[in-house]
Amino acid sequence: MRQVLTSGLLWFSAIGCGMLAGVYFAFSTFVMASLARIPAAAGIAAMNAINTQIVKSPFMAVFFGTTLTAVALVILALFRLGQPGTFSMLAAGAIYVVGMFVVTLVFNVPLNDALANVDPSSAEGATLWARYVQDWTVWNHVRTVASTSACILLIAAIATR
Repeated sequence: MRQVLTSGLLWFSAIGCGMLAGVYFAFSTFVMASLARIPAAAGIAAMNAINTQIVKSPFMAVFFGTTLTAVALVILALFRLGQPGTFSMLAAGAIYVVGMFVVTLVFNVPLNDALANVDPSSAEGATLWARYVQDWTVWNHVRTVASTSACILLIAAIATR
């Protein structure tokens, strides 16, 4: 039974990490650059619309579900030390939770909150937007790398089990 549970968690996490890595990759490589090319007020409005919609979308189930399964895999790995795939499972969970979830909560969400509270048509809004695009994208790169790395490590764990 434990093998089936572990396999299910590994597959769910690998797929979730891959899906989220794709979303973050898209934002890092062309969405934010495109938003930065339009006037600040329009960029702010577009990003605020995205941030409002994303919390109502199925994205959140994948976001939280993958985080929970990553934590579960870390815990399971601690009880399976020395078994095939355990190190990859442990590393994947830790990298994902810290590099994706913690980074999101500590950096991206506060940046989103600040953006939601600024007048898009003000000088303050334009200044904030320029900093936001740069800072948010840097932290999004971290989420992209963490999600991709975790996906790779989870596939390695699946393959070595």
